[in-house]
Amino acid sequence: MSTATMTPVLVERAGRTATLTLNRPPLNILDLDTLARLNEAIAELSGDADLQVVVLRGAGERAFSAGVSVQDHTPDKVKAMLDGLHGAIRGLMDLPAIAVAAVHGHCLGGGMELALGCDLVLATDDARFGQPEIEIGCYPPAAAALYPRLLGPGRTLELLLTGRTLACEEAERLGLVTWRVEAGGLDLGIARVLADLTAKSAAVTCLTKKAVRAGRDLAFPEALRETERLYLDELCATADMEEGLAAFLAKRKPVWQHR
Repeated sequence: MSTATMTPVLVERAGRTATLTLNRPPLNILDLDTLARLNEAIAELSGDADLQVVVLRGAGERAFSAGVSVQDHTPDKVKAMLDGLHGAIRGLMDLPAIAVAAVHGHCLGGGMELALGCDLVLATDDARFGQPEIEIGCYPPAAAALYPRLLGPGRTLELLLTGRTLACEEAERLGLVTWRVEAGGLDLGIARVLADLTAKSAAVTCLTKKAVRAGRDLAFPEALRETERLYLDELCATADMEEGLAAFLAKRKPVWQHR
């Protein structure tokens, strides 16, 4: 099948998990059509109350994604390009389910922004991260907005001004990569992450993400009020909190109802 006739984003459901695959190998470039399909897929998954974890990955051997199509940076397309990329990043951040980026090979430009819009990042040793937009006379708006909270403003500026590439080990050391696995071990790493996350209550993992999102977006006093409200009004109303406490006291394994 030619690249032109490929479905640019594949969606696969399995139990309480879903996998979104950027399907434009070898580099999984994010053109306008791919971004539109990605936004549609994320929007559809956001309404699925049974979903616990969403994995975002890239097809092929070479890349998670080497970024947005340079041809879509032209004045007649740039607004649509930014709307598509930033819409997908917002969608991943706001998904009730936990979003996990599974990264191998090149993860550059808009691809890196997309990966770091996810809640957690699993990456192979051969993954390479970078924001090279400075080389074509521009800067990445999502990175400029998101990375200072992850890295601090000085390190963010250094990355954006130099456009240098980070090896996976350095990205992990900076806190951008949650789990690092050996090259070629992405599928096994995904399986382990999914097994770990789905062994927990879906109701509680989703509420935990919501609480952390409050900590991300609000000043501490407001964040603490919101996390306390979520705990008392929503978490305490779940069957799984009751089950978890009962199981602990009875010294048995909990049986989650995921509600």
